[in-house]
Amino acid sequence: MKENKLVDLSTDFAVKIIKLCETIKGHYSLVNQLERSSTSIGANIHEANYAHGKNDFIAKLQIALKECYETEYWLELFVKSEMLDREIAKNLYNQCGTIRKILISSINTAKQNIDK
Repeated sequence: MKENKLVDLSTDFAVKIIKLCETIKGHYSLVNQLERSSTSIGANIHEANYAHGKNDFIAKLQIALKECYETEYWLELFVKSEMLDREIAKNLYNQCGTIRKILISSINTAKQNIDK
């Protein structure tokens, strides 16, 4: 069976965030928020693959999209707080942006297919 690119991207992204979070000292509640939002992206994408119909599929992808936006917020907050180097964050931000763009496209396609 062919692997789902979005599942792979989101899983790889979550692993990178988890490893990053292990290096950040203090501010455990903020680190926890970053970990939770970033890992939730992949969890919701994975769950969407087992949805109970198109509407459930779209809903799961929309949750994953919201988690992408939240993760981008936390990354930016960490940079502005000087808890994270901008260059490290830039790579992660770009990966999250790629996932976000694919999610938006997938949601739009799924919505168009419902209308047909």
